[in-house]
Amino acid sequence: MGKIVLRLDRMMVERKMSLNELAERVGISNVNLSKIKNNKVTAVRFSTLAAICEALECNVGDILEYQT
Repeated sequence: MGKIVLRLDRMMVERKMSLNELAERVGISNVNLSKIKNNKVTAVRFSTLAAICEALECNVGDILEYQT
C-alpha cells in the first residue's frame, strides 16, 4: 500500500521561509508545524493545509506526494 508524504520542508526552502514565520502565518504552534514538516502526523486538517498553501503561495500537490 502506498502512503502520502508531506514535502513541506522542500517548499519552505524554495520560498525561503522559516518554521517560525510559517507557523505564525498559518496560526499554529511551532511544535505542531514541525510535526507536519517532519511527517510525524497521521492527519492534517484541510483548513491547516489551505492556510499553509496560502502562506507559501503553492498548491496542495506541491507539498503532498504519493509514494508506492
